[in-house]
Amino acid sequence: MIELPSTPSFSLAGKKVLVAGASSGIGLACATALAEAGGDVVLAARREEKLAEAVSKMTAKGWKASFLQLDIADVLEVQVSIDRHGPFDVLVNSAGLARHTPAIETSPEDFDAVMNVNLRGAYFVTQCVARGLMAAGKPGSLINMSSQMAHVGGIDRAVYCASKFAVEGFTKAMALEFGPKQIRVNTICPTFIRTPLTEVTFDNPERVRWIEGKIKLGRTGTVEDIMGAVLYLASDASSLVTGTSLLVDGGWTAD
Repeated sequence: MIELPSTPSFSLAGKKVLVAGASSGIGLACATALAEAGGDVVLAARREEKLAEAVSKMTAKGWKASFLQLDIADVLEVQVSIDRHGPFDVLVNSAGLARHTPAIETSPEDFDAVMNVNLRGAYFVTQCVARGLMAAGKPGSLINMSSQMAHVGGIDRAVYCASKFAVEGFTKAMALEFGPKQIRVNTICPTFIRTPLTEVTFDNPERVRWIEGKIKLGRTGTVEDIMGAVLYLASDASSLVTGTSLLVDGGWTAD
């Protein structure tokens, strides 16, 4: 007799979720997807007013949501906040910074600013959530928002690429270490997504032509394109996925 397999659950009911960089753009979209899926979502970012507005709209829908003012570049603040409000079953870190210049013109100040958020901040928020899970003896899913630029080079993006390539590296290393504790570590690597922070790029017709020429599906991304990916990695549907990156790049890196 044939027995049909059971489809894994995408529900996050009963799971506590931390979304860093959640006040707008991709981070807000991720928080929305995970709250709608039943997660108890804590939205974290520096802009308290934006967080409060987002949480108000989510709770009005009957979803579980609260907010936490947090600067991911402040490692001590991150450690204290996660210890106080955790443990978190799921981490989605969407906080990021870009300062694009030709490599020959990169200043130490720009280099440090990007690395403090994209690499140092990402590393230690992942470490802190993992430490809380281990102390509680719980499994978990830790997701950092990386970039297609973690897999290719980009004009005027040497520092940004360096930071995201490094995120891919520590993701693999942490996946090896945390795997025996059933804590998964992965990244999502979007292409160019239209958000308030990327409008400067999209206002440049030459850049838009370059972007659309590289994306094989012929269109730029929207925040909605990331929501299914984050729900997959956050949920038990991806229970055997760790140490890897999910590219949501429209085929940019295929050649």
